[in-house]
Amino acid sequence: MPSTFCSPLPRRFGAAGLLLGSALAVACGGGSDAANANAMAEAPSLPTADTATLSAKTVAIGGFTYDTARMVPWQSSVTVPGRLMLDPSALETIGSITEGRITHVLARVGDRVQAGQVLVLIHSHEIMDARSALASATAKLAAAEAERDLAISAADRATRLLEAKAMSKAEVERADVGKRVAAATYQQALAERERALAMIDHLVGSGNVPALADEHDVLIRTPIGGVVTSRDAQPGTVVLPGSPLIAVGNPERLQLQMHVSADAAVGVQVGATVRFALTESPTVTMSATVTRVAPTVDTVTRTIEVIAVPKSGVRSGRAESYVQAEISGRGGSQALMVPSSAVQALEGDTVVIVADQRGEGLHIEAVRVRTGRRAGDRTEILSGVSPGRRVISGSAAIAKAELIKRRSPDGE
Repeated sequence: MPSTFCSPLPRRFGAAGLLLGSALAVACGGGSDAANANAMAEAPSLPTADTATLSAKTVAIGGFTYDTARMVPWQSSVTVPGRLMLDPSALETIGSITEGRITHVLARVGDRVQAGQVLVLIHSHEIMDARSALASATAKLAAAEAERDLAISAADRATRLLEAKAMSKAEVERADVGKRVAAATYQQALAERERALAMIDHLVGSGNVPALADEHDVLIRTPIGGVVTSRDAQPGTVVLPGSPLIAVGNPERLQLQMHVSADAAVGVQVGATVRFALTESPTVTMSATVTRVAPTVDTVTRTIEVIAVPKSGVRSGRAESYVQAEISGRGGSQALMVPSSAVQALEGDTVVIVADQRGEGLHIEAVRVRTGRRAGDRTEILSGVSPGRRVISGSAAIAKAELIKRRSPDGE
């Protein structure tokens, strides 16, 4: 009857059980040396803790992105809410240029308009007076032109008669004075007509005239192209010169307005970088550059206004959208930094997953680190990783899952 000490160990002991079973077999004389050697060769080796070699297919599926641990000047940052608003230099508030009653409003909020387009019609006595003045000035100009031509003809005739000794020199001088007076009267009439034309052009403008407009309507045109952002004009309303009617702005030109406490604004200066995300899309980060830091504290909120302009080509959303913004302060001493997304929690440890290329595959390792300050999307590393080390920044959670899977006894 065989001894129970030489019986094979249960399969649940895994690789360690195979090794121990082989040793017991040799001790009990239960097999040859060749069989024992084969058993040792067939036993799988134990994986190194928190490392893994990923195949090219796994790397492709994981979609990893990489960064490098690097020494950079530490920049403090402050996170504040903000508001996207139209750039005031690209916003035009169009007011009434006359006194009268609004008859038609041809644009609504959100409509895109072109420069010179008629937006509001105002029935006004000023346009009627201007047209009457134009008719009068045109008639006076015609009379002055006739007087001028007659005076020129009389002066020329007087000169010829003087040469024929048929007229005195005094009469010729009087004819020449009459010619100059007639010329001056013509220039005055011409100026009056030009002034009447300019008044009509001011009240009507140049460009297309809507079919529903009549000669008693003042046409309010937009000087810039863009989108109608507000509308105060309503048909039937009586307005005075300067009354606001419609605002038009360029929706592509936005700026970011933030209010920062006086203490937090100490390190903020013109040229600083701002990273922001719309409240409805917090995962999409955009960037802007600080262009203005108010020199005074707001007397109501006790904060300092900071204005930033989104960088060229950045899609920054719509005006009056709210954002969460992070303003980078002035740079300080050097610090070892990695992307915050590279820092992971692995079963109670704080780790950074480093990556080395192995052919078409990838060798990854979870390196335990001690972290320090955090600024935006960067985290300071105090120990554990050396500068220049390649780390996984994107899809680091997938790499961590691969390491956790290899920690389990069955590899699942």
